[in-house]
Amino acid sequence: MDEKLTLTPCHCLAVRQAARQVTQLYDRHLAPTGLRATQFALLSVLDRLGSLAVHELAAHLVMDRTATGRALRPLERDGLVRIGPGRDARTRALSLTPAGHDRLEGARPLWQQAQFAFQAEYGEAEADALRRALGRVVGRLPDPQEGRPA
Repeated sequence: MDEKLTLTPCHCLAVRQAARQVTQLYDRHLAPTGLRATQFALLSVLDRLGSLAVHELAAHLVMDRTATGRALRPLERDGLVRIGPGRDARTRALSLTPAGHDRLEGARPLWQQAQFAFQAEYGEAEADALRRALGRVVGRLPDPQEGRPA
């Protein structure tokens, strides 16, 4: 596609278009690890926060629980995430396996390359301002699952 996209008046479409392009950039950089950007994010959150219930991980990622469960299946299949019994009979606990930690550590330099590539194309100050603005959006809009801000 070589003609410029017209600016949409729809905020949702504009954010989704940008999200798809940024995800594709990170996916290209992470491809040698076999991880996609969403999988990298899942592993990163588990690495940073430790064992979590599926609904807790979904909340941190601002994802639907069902979508989070689907995203976890290949990570569990590949031995990167362990899904075990949770705090009670209704929950399951997620944890990063040693193999998951190793894959994440191997992916971090490629993730950093994606960060630099985005900043080089978009501008470092602009990228930081965008990330902060999107963080404010996430913090202000209600989470339909909880009825409160995400």
